[in-house]
Amino acid sequence: MRDLAQRAGMTSAKAHPYLVSFGTLGLIEQDPVTGQYALGPFALQMGLISLKLLDPVRLAIPAIAELATDIAHTVALAVAGTHGATIVYINESSHPVHVNMHTGTVMSTLNTATGRVFAAWLPPRVVEQLVSRELRDSAVIAQATKRLAKKDFDALLAEVRQRGIARAVGHPIPGINAISAPVFDYTKRIVLAITAIGPSGSFDPGWNGAIARKVRACASRVSSRLGYR
Repeated sequence: MRDLAQRAGMTSAKAHPYLVSFGTLGLIEQDPVTGQYALGPFALQMGLISLKLLDPVRLAIPAIAELATDIAHTVALAVAGTHGATIVYINESSHPVHVNMHTGTVMSTLNTATGRVFAAWLPPRVVEQLVSRELRDSAVIAQATKRLAKKDFDALLAEVRQRGIARAVGHPIPGINAISAPVFDYTKRIVLAITAIGPSGSFDPGWNGAIARKVRACASRVSSRLGYR
């Protein structure tokens, strides 16, 4: 109580009634052995309700607008749709990329950075269904689909998990590079992919390049806002 009173800028005698009231409401609780205070059940419940009300796309839009300005490339948001990673928002760069991508576009799970990010963190059974659907679905972008052996695809996804990002260098769209990073919510579930896209002449696809670091950092900030730790 003494430490809390000091942080609040009041005496212990003044802080005590507040703590009693907060305890009655369930905002805090006191450990009977150590005497230390922690958040109570009502405070935790309010926190969970607040997290459930957060809209990942709404939170991410200002973040990717800032990212697009910083790196001077187009940045898109995607969610996991029934056919695969689906673009839901695009922040166009001042230097537009000539790519057949718009809101509603379904990205290849096998060949695009966006699709690979979801494949790396979605449940394996879901990924298998997406890949199977892609191989017979003309609605998916980039149907110059490279059929990867399962062990090769698994190795590729392992690298994506290790590095925290996925990339596509000149494929499936020649002359276009992309880097994508996952956004997680408080349940540690992937809810978004943030993908930067640009022409190979000006877009550095290096795993540890400036673009990769900034995309990864942007996704991390949005994840943090969604309660991911």
